[in-house]
Amino acid sequence: MTQQTIVTAAILAIGDELLSGRTKDKNIGHLAELLTLSGIDLKEVRIVADEEDAIVAALNALREKYDYVFTSGGIGPTHDDITADAVSKAFGVPCIHETEAMKLLAAMYERRGMEFTQARQRMARMPEGATHIPNPVSTAPGFTIGNVYVMAGVPQVFQAMVDAVLPTLRGGARVMSRSVTSPYGEGDIGGPLGEVQKRHPETSIGSYPKFDGKFFSTELVIRARDETLLSAAEADVIAMIESIKSEKVKADPAA
Repeated sequence: MTQQTIVTAAILAIGDELLSGRTKDKNIGHLAELLTLSGIDLKEVRIVADEEDAIVAALNALREKYDYVFTSGGIGPTHDDITADAVSKAFGVPCIHETEAMKLLAAMYERRGMEFTQARQRMARMPEGATHIPNPVSTAPGFTIGNVYVMAGVPQVFQAMVDAVLPTLRGGARVMSRSVTSPYGEGDIGGPLGEVQKRHPETSIGSYPKFDGKFFSTELVIRARDETLLSAAEADVIAMIESIKSEKVKADPAA
């Protein structure tokens, strides 16, 4: 596989409420699953407070390192919704009340018979030159600039924006996976499994321990972008389990 077939991404979740525990994040897992299906590798997730310098620093680090960066939170009407300001600062452009966003929001509030206040106008602010991400749920758009996609924190709105964004992204070679159940815990398979991983460097082998109240077992998940590599690693994992079983029977024939 060539490096060009791999597309990478990061998520930057913004909000004091996430760090305090008042809000339980629902967006990271949702986007991670959809990125995997699209052949995009989610490599990093960060959560930062509603602090401009922290957002700018995290965003600049992530956008230089990965193909795509997705942010959630901080684009509402209140004083602590500062994501648009921070993104503008990161890109070195003014944060403006974007004309088309102002028109969309003004029309929406007029239909609802509500005043288009200065606070509500804040939701039309975005970096100069940014492009809208449509919001079919509550009208106020997200935006994209460079390789950064800025979306709302409210899960229903975030998910709608993700649905609009994903078809526009460049996907990579999809990761395939196989699962093998080991009747042994990680203490038994740790060493041999490490050797299997060394023999198959182009695959990723994860181990997920389970305990049913009496016995430990482990689900082994093998991931690769190539079917042949995947099958070879799977066969080696199965052979490893059989080898451990044989050794245990020799040590204790009654087992």
